[in-house]
Amino acid sequence: MSVQNEPIGWADFERVHLCAGTVIRVEPFPEARKPAWKVWVDFGPHGIKKTSAQIHALYGVDDLVGRQIVGVINFPPKQVGPFLSEFLLTGFHTDAGVVVTAIERPVPNGARLA
Repeated sequence: MSVQNEPIGWADFERVHLCAGTVIRVEPFPEARKPAWKVWVDFGPHGIKKTSAQIHALYGVDDLVGRQIVGVINFPPKQVGPFLSEFLLTGFHTDAGVVVTAIERPVPNGARLA
């Protein structure tokens, strides 16, 4: 069995905080090695967190601001060049670029994936 298909326990899944948040701000990130945006997201009771996201190929600022996304909010902060990334914006790699994991209907910011 490959590592990718190795079963995890429920307790492992519960440790990953996959939460809904609303994108409130997007800025260019010209210092990034690969094209990326600086993205700020309101995670409700978990606060506003920022990340660097390589989603430039498929999304412009207007495509992102106001959109609800899914983020992993309990990874440790990661320094990305001069920018401190505080969460992981989730998505799916495709030949055209990363497709952001979006939410079909509005949910409260900070709601956890169940």
